[in-house]
Amino acid sequence: MRIFHSDVHRRHAPQRELSGGEFMAAVETPERVETILAALQAASIGSLEAPETFGEKPMAAVHTRAYLDFLKTAHQDWRREYPDQDALPLIWPMRGLRQRLPASIDGRLGYYSADAGTPITAGSWDAACGGVDIALSATRAVLAGERVSYGLCRPPGHHAAADLMCGYCFLNNAAIAAQWARDQGAERVAVLDVDYHHGNGTQDIFYARDDVLFVSIHADPDQEYPYFLGFADEAGEGRGKGFNLNLPLPWGTSWPDYAGALDQAVARIEGYRPDILIVSFGADTFKEDPISRFTLETLDFAKMGAAIAQLGLPTVVLQEGGYAVEALGTNVVSFLTGVAGDE
Repeated sequence: MRIFHSDVHRRHAPQRELSGGEFMAAVETPERVETILAALQAASIGSLEAPETFGEKPMAAVHTRAYLDFLKTAHQDWRREYPDQDALPLIWPMRGLRQRLPASIDGRLGYYSADAGTPITAGSWDAACGGVDIALSATRAVLAGERVSYGLCRPPGHHAAADLMCGYCFLNNAAIAAQWARDQGAERVAVLDVDYHHGNGTQDIFYARDDVLFVSIHADPDQEYPYFLGFADEAGEGRGKGFNLNLPLPWGTSWPDYAGALDQAVARIEGYRPDILIVSFGADTFKEDPISRFTLETLDFAKMGAAIAQLGLPTVVLQEGGYAVEALGTNVVSFLTGVAGDE
């Protein structure tokens, strides 16, 4: 298994986020990657490699140019108005307000975001671009013949829509990888999202398409973030009708019920017969995760990986969430061991 990683992620080091009505210490931090790296090295899994550089063209195939330009200068523009601290929005163009891009950095932050929990720091753009390079390098490895590759992406990406940041995500690594695989000649791509939270950005990007199947197992949005997308009746639209499958589960879900949803997901992917599978993997389904409410055990991640491996597809695993830092590396290793099988 080839594993791709870059230290550039450290440039995104947010200090605070808004949660539960108060500012709290940021949850999505560089320490997440460090604990994963330590566990990978201790378990001697795969070969660790630096990613190639792909530039902005693959990003622009998924995200709008205006949004990319905003992300590149957002923190610099913020510093012109405010002290050296994380940039966070304070107003959004909700119902009854005009959908118009303001000149003010406060207005633009709200226009391009969906929450107040995704702070922009001085290095966020560089880190997000590094995550895309990791995702594309892992995808290139699989298209070149590797059965499984792992992209240790940070920040995560699956909440980012074409022109929207949210849920700690700026650029949608999985969607960019899926589109890039299509551009390299893959006729059908499947994206399986097994993060605790619904991949609303990935769904939104591919919702009207039949060349990319999106399947997600996640916490019921009636109870959990992102609240406004991820319901079972969202099946796609237009040409994409029938190519979006959401499998929401309630708080407290343990492995037996999760495994049943995973069986449905695997069956749908198998029927689609994709050329390549992109897995948005979040270890925040773990029972001790501080912002999640499923109860999966470490050994369950190996079972999850093994079920995915039974598809026999060229598979790219991209890191999304997982915030129980002390156990995160062990849980990632468990999942990758299952996906790799006898490799």
